[in-house]
Amino acid sequence: MKPINTILIANRGEIASRIIRTCRKMGIKSIAVFSDADSEGLFVQEADTAVHIGESSPTASYLNQEMVIEVAKQQGADAIHPGYGFLSENTSFAKKCEDAGIIFIGPNPAAIEAMGSKSRAKTIMREHEVPVIPGYQGEDQSVERLVKEAKKIGFPLLLKATAGGGGKGMRIVHKASELEASIAGAQRESKSSFGDDELIIEKYIAKGRHIEFQIFGDQHGNAIHILERECTIQRRYQKVLEESPSPVLDEKLRQVMGDAAVKAAKALNYDNAGTVEFIFDDTSREFFFLEVNTRLQVEHPVTEEITGLDLVALQIEVAEGKPLPIQQSEVKANGYAIEARLYAEDPNNDFLPATGVVELWEVPPVEGLRIETAIKSGSEISIHYDPMIAKLIVWDTNRRAAHRKMAYTLRHLKCLGLTTNQDFLLHLFEQPAIQQGDYDTHYIKNHFDATKSGVKSALQQELAAIATTLANWKQREQQRTLLRGIPSGWRNNRYAPQEVTYLSGESELKTQYIAKGDQTFDFWVGDNQRAVSLIRTEAPNLSFRVDGVQYQATMTQNGNQVFAHLPESGNITLIEKERFPAKETEKVKGGYEAPMPSQIIKILVEQGQAVKSGDSLMIISSMKMENTIAADKDGKVAEIYATEGQSVEAGFLLLKVE
Repeated sequence: MKPINTILIANRGEIASRIIRTCRKMGIKSIAVFSDADSEGLFVQEADTAVHIGESSPTASYLNQEMVIEVAKQQGADAIHPGYGFLSENTSFAKKCEDAGIIFIGPNPAAIEAMGSKSRAKTIMREHEVPVIPGYQGEDQSVERLVKEAKKIGFPLLLKATAGGGGKGMRIVHKASELEASIAGAQRESKSSFGDDELIIEKYIAKGRHIEFQIFGDQHGNAIHILERECTIQRRYQKVLEESPSPVLDEKLRQVMGDAAVKAAKALNYDNAGTVEFIFDDTSREFFFLEVNTRLQVEHPVTEEITGLDLVALQIEVAEGKPLPIQQSEVKANGYAIEARLYAEDPNNDFLPATGVVELWEVPPVEGLRIETAIKSGSEISIHYDPMIAKLIVWDTNRRAAHRKMAYTLRHLKCLGLTTNQDFLLHLFEQPAIQQGDYDTHYIKNHFDATKSGVKSALQQELAAIATTLANWKQREQQRTLLRGIPSGWRNNRYAPQEVTYLSGESELKTQYIAKGDQTFDFWVGDNQRAVSLIRTEAPNLSFRVDGVQYQATMTQNGNQVFAHLPESGNITLIEKERFPAKETEKVKGGYEAPMPSQIIKILVEQGQAVKSGDSLMIISSMKMENTIAADKDGKVAEIYATEGQSVEAGFLLLKVE
């Protein structure tokens, strides 16, 4: 056994903060590494030591294996914890750590390598009697062979990259005519994301649930599972909600699936934290092996909350050579836990990632609430990394109580300054299907209208407009130095109200008010007249009454954009309309602009090329997600203004079609 006294964390953001917390608890020195973009990151401040490692691009910083190991040597680190993503499932990196005499806190390189290919993983599992989905995996990756095997399996089917995860390199194919284009797209995305374009083909289970088992092994041949997590609610193969226990497993099925997970662990001589993922057929109640994630999962707090275990501490102890301190018979669940992922993304615009500054971050005091984040007020969400802001985890004695607490948390959480999926998550928890656990992996795509999640009622918009106007009035009152004895907004015509107009989405809120003295007002918002009193202002918070009902609001402002939060309405963004029309930027006729800050991955057309409506023009990537720019009409490519590999801001003119 080799004791670990110093750990370098080869990661960033919330998982780095999470690992630092356990290091502190165990009396272990933590070393963070950070890129240019993360120089002000919360995890950098939390670590005992932090070392600058390179430019903002992951390839120049967090993925630079030699640099990470060199810093570990310089700082005297005994071990490296890779977190998840980046280098966590990289066999080469695990071997390099071993060669450098540094403990890699994860499974042995052979287990990582075996599971790094989904094709090889299926073969190993089949040999050890773990159920696998019928399909094709083989060395012959020619389009002709893939098409032939796909037609044997039948439609619908799933194309899947053998390397990596997170939905990249995956395509559902419903008919033969879509096959070749889908193969090309999956190969290209897999090559771009993982450096490997090998695919496997699987029978597609139309009504499936995603159920995974946490596994743990040690260096003495012991292996156990630490119960299941259900991660069925997904969007584009990205998990949205994770819960335990699963609402569909009984004790008998839990034991059978858990035994299969342990078989998988023992087949790999597994010796650290991992997850065996299964697809569960809701119709037949059969389950099939999907893959093994050879690392700590994003959703590991769910397991920690129901078992009371610290999985990061277990990882460290096992990496030191200690035997597992817990046996299978001792693994017990207590209560219920659920996790929701808060992202900087726009549900009303096909969930495109959003960038910007978190002007205000404030978590409500809720018993049983756990927040995993590296965000604080003033933190920036940049183009370079995954857009996850935080993980919200709630524990309670039962599923219904935990869901109620999660909904309360989402109503009261203040994350102001940029577009997030907070309203989308709240709307999810309001759905009967979610509350009852009656869903499959396609629930969001087939049964949920995400665009309704951000819709605010007329009263909610009114309250936000009144609160914003009161806050601005109070600020002006405090700033003015002349004629303070004259009532605010005084004018020759004492009956003429002051006026301001706000834009809330597509709605225009014409707001008028007369200050009557003693912080009381007559307000008109649209056709509604309201009696309003300002009770208290302690920026950024404000208390006010409208027609005798008292409300609380929190607000931040960036230029003419106001970000408001009221428990009754959640987050609302208002834009104060200019008093005089602003000159609009002239749009280029036939021009296609970047919908978000992006990198140009591939240009699919040439200047002078004829295109038809729906044709793909360009592939862009932002925050590790690919998007395709498609033609919206027939025409000819007149100009191309971008180049492959170029990074562009939102609104950048990419190309023009005449």
